[in-house]
Amino acid sequence: MRFDATQPEEPVTDKPQTPNQWRTLDKDLGRIIKIEKATQYVGQPLVAPGIAFAFILLAALTAGLFFGKGDTSFVVIAAAALGAYMALNIGANDVANNMGPAVGANALTMGGAIVIAALFESAGALLAGGDVVSTISKGIIDPTGLGDPQVFIWAMMSALVSSALWVNLATYVGAPVSTTHSVVGGVMGAGIAAAGLSAVNWTTMGAIAASWVISPVLGGVIAALFLAFIKHNIIYQDDKIAAARRWVPVLIGVMAGVFATYLAMKGLKKIVSIDLPTALTIGVVIGAIFYVTTAPLIRRQSEGMENRNRSIKALFVIPLVFSAALLSFAHGANDVANAVGPLAAIVHTEEFGSFAAKVEIPTWVMVIGALGISFGLFLFGPKLIQMVGSQITKLNPMRAYCVALSAAITVIVASWLGLPVSSTHIAVGAVFGVGFYREYHLERRKKKGAKLKPPEKLPAAERKRRKLVRRSHFMTIVAAWVITVPAAAVLSSLVFYLIHILRAVA
Repeated sequence: MRFDATQPEEPVTDKPQTPNQWRTLDKDLGRIIKIEKATQYVGQPLVAPGIAFAFILLAALTAGLFFGKGDTSFVVIAAAALGAYMALNIGANDVANNMGPAVGANALTMGGAIVIAALFESAGALLAGGDVVSTISKGIIDPTGLGDPQVFIWAMMSALVSSALWVNLATYVGAPVSTTHSVVGGVMGAGIAAAGLSAVNWTTMGAIAASWVISPVLGGVIAALFLAFIKHNIIYQDDKIAAARRWVPVLIGVMAGVFATYLAMKGLKKIVSIDLPTALTIGVVIGAIFYVTTAPLIRRQSEGMENRNRSIKALFVIPLVFSAALLSFAHGANDVANAVGPLAAIVHTEEFGSFAAKVEIPTWVMVIGALGISFGLFLFGPKLIQMVGSQITKLNPMRAYCVALSAAITVIVASWLGLPVSSTHIAVGAVFGVGFYREYHLERRKKKGAKLKPPEKLPAAERKRRKLVRRSHFMTIVAAWVITVPAAAVLSSLVFYLIHILRAVA
């Protein structure tokens, strides 16, 4: 072939000139983008566990600072780390029951819900968490039946390990278990492994087991009654706005009064002793103040609103936020025991070397529980809050208000009695109560000749929502409730035996 000097030389370029080259370049760019996304995906999930690990380490260091007792202090340090780990799991799991309804009803943003829950959970744990802690640490098993105080310490350690692992596993797979059940089962299993069936206080266990049945039923009944009250006195009135102006401030006042009574009885007792009549009087006064304060606010908010249900839903945003905050306070008071109850028992036994009728809860122990719940909520809670608020049932502000306020009142009553009930049971029971009441009310309207769409003409999803409210989740929930206590007990006994073997070898 003869070279032609007059033929122009092809320009040198980096751009692809053929379709195959373009396709190759697209594939390379696609690989680069996927690598960047994969890097972000791998890096992001490590942030929350990293912060959680730092908090656990800080809790252990705090225990070493406040409990420097020589060679035996490592037991308290390890227990503090496990207590912090348990508190993180409680915040990630249980708090979703408190804030889920408010977020699902669009009354609170996710960020606002996390801030409110963190503040009120911590306040409830620090101000009113002591009584239930005594039930967890001293009521389920008889320490004197274990003989050696060191055996009691290792039993409590086993309970912390097993309950924390079980709740972490359940949270990872998305199972709706109770952290209270996990701790109670862990303490019971360790006690049986250490000293046999006689070590368990079966009277106390019977009362606790009864509360597991009573609390969801009570929560459901209270929620249904509140919803019935709202429907009868507001929704089905000719002038809905006027009725809402009359009753919404009353509901806020009732909620504030309950909160004030509980705080006076539980939170202020560290400062001054208040009997029940005085606490009730304080509650009535605070409730009246809130009623007088919120009445003009509701009146101004309702000006210009149309006389329709959608307007009424907007007026329930304020009481829903208050009820969610109240529930977080009550949850912190009740469930802090799950994290620091066994820890408090270990600290007391290590410090004094013997059992006592009453355990004083060190402040640093309560702080670990309170902060752990808040950190767990902040780091791992948003996903579960969204699930509870939008995937279990369709909520509006009125229904969510009934669920939250009912659960708050039930938890407060249980904590008042010193019973470590499950907030998960109560919240689910309240949701069931609202759903079943709606079905009952719908059937009544049909019998009275109300013009409703025939169920057969509704879409399948709508028929399922109306007729099978939460029944599709019923077996899953019941199975999770039933399996948690025996699973935690078996795991705790295995951990205790492992610790016993390691101590014998050492």
